[in-house]
Amino acid sequence: MKATHPGTIFDIQRYSIHDGPGIRTTVFLKGCPLRCLWCSNPESQNQHPEIMLDQSLCVRCGTCVEVCPQGAAVEQGTGIGLLRERCRGCGKCVAGCPQGARRLVGKQMTVEEIVEEVEKDRLFYKNSGGGITLSGGEPMHQPDFARALLMRCKEKGLHTVVDTSGYAQLKQWDAVLEYVDLVLFDLKQMNPVQHQEYTGVSTELILKSARKIASQKIPMIIRIPLVPGYNDMRGNIEGCARFAQEIHVDRIELLPFHKLCVSKYTKLNKEWKLFSLASPSQELLEEVRTIFSTYSLTCTY
Repeated sequence: MKATHPGTIFDIQRYSIHDGPGIRTTVFLKGCPLRCLWCSNPESQNQHPEIMLDQSLCVRCGTCVEVCPQGAAVEQGTGIGLLRERCRGCGKCVAGCPQGARRLVGKQMTVEEIVEEVEKDRLFYKNSGGGITLSGGEPMHQPDFARALLMRCKEKGLHTVVDTSGYAQLKQWDAVLEYVDLVLFDLKQMNPVQHQEYTGVSTELILKSARKIASQKIPMIIRIPLVPGYNDMRGNIEGCARFAQEIHVDRIELLPFHKLCVSKYTKLNKEWKLFSLASPSQELLEEVRTIFSTYSLTCTY
């Protein structure tokens, strides 16, 4: 089977060591149904290509204004800005910018184009037990493309991992799981009201997906983005632990909140509400790990 349409990708990261076993190539698919307050990849949320604008590099040469067919590049007080409601992500302003102040995030790639890129590091996969990881965004936001890419990778004998929020219809998992060797499953907040408030979606479909994957005996690691004040409370941690036991998952990975993404929000002209939030302390990480250990779960960070 070959995908009839290309997928939208916003990055391909080689030599990844935190997205599954061994040395891996992580393919980031663009588009996500969640809007997590702590999202570290805001450029992944919308599926269409977007312009990231670094105003500090703009010298107001006016080239972008001349070449933009939509009139989205406009003179502003501190430089040449971007009217995002007009922008169609064509990239003409990016190609014309002599200072590199504009970058197009998101491009169309076919399954074969991605596989060709991934296979460049086959020797590393063989020696380390690595392979390809689909991440995002949310890879299941492009389910047909994800399925075609995973199937082609399995035909090539590659180990496959899907890093997911779990927000996908169960029938979509039916089409994908036979080509998946490992699932990295994000579990953020067990309280459905707070989950809706912090991510924009309910927990219902996410928990159903986790149970679905576990029922298919697909190896799974639960990954928890640990965000102080939002999901680090003992009640939530114990709720995650009980759920992991329920679906027979015995490994937890903590992903400590960080602020390395601040510049991305600025370049996309997006507000980040957690700018003043501190990363979790070493003491908190150890405390959370201890809680999981009391439930006989292996927890790392």
